[in-house]
Amino acid sequence: MNIDSEVSNRFPDFKVLIFLINDVTVKPESHNLEAFKPQFISQIRSKYDLETLKDIPELRVYRNFFWKIGIDPTKTRPASEALIRRVIQGKPLPRINTLVDSYNLASMESRIALAAFDNDIISDDLLLRFAEGGELFTGTGMKKPVILKGNELVIQSGDELIALYPHRDADKSKITLSTKNVLMMVCGVPEISSNILKKAKKTAVTYVTRFCKGQ
Repeated sequence: MNIDSEVSNRFPDFKVLIFLINDVTVKPESHNLEAFKPQFISQIRSKYDLETLKDIPELRVYRNFFWKIGIDPTKTRPASEALIRRVIQGKPLPRINTLVDSYNLASMESRIALAAFDNDIISDDLLLRFAEGGELFTGTGMKKPVILKGNELVIQSGDELIALYPHRDADKSKITLSTKNVLMMVCGVPEISSNILKKAKKTAVTYVTRFCKGQ
């Protein structure tokens, strides 16, 4: 993936990891995955406290970055923080499909934002750039597109936007039960080290291949 010069000039230490997991099997749910979740959730609840969650180093870095690109992290929370917060509050985790559910667990464990796209739908030509004012983006679950202001970071695939980076994927390229090959992204931000991103990648591969097979 290319990073536009305007982004790299503003954020010189920007890092993103991309990798493929092919031949996955995506199901609506999995007995093994559902059986694993209570144990996982128990560990998360014992590890974090709602009052101090925002001050966990990785989550604080994402929050700071959100402010820099015009996103209020108290309203639109970093993905891993939002998931951990749900668990601490006793709310159920979102149940989308086995692949999305698997990498959500990996995001919570690593405290790093992850994204996944159907690799057979998107283009090989990916670009991370600032949005242009007036561009339209339709994210997963959106009934109609939002009009972008121009300060947002987006990922462009060919002529289409596939993500608001690093917190919302596009509806068109989302993971479905028909997905066979997945492009996964470890969404780094400045001040998150390469080693932390690599560890998050390893965690994501572990969970996705455990519950969705693939290689």
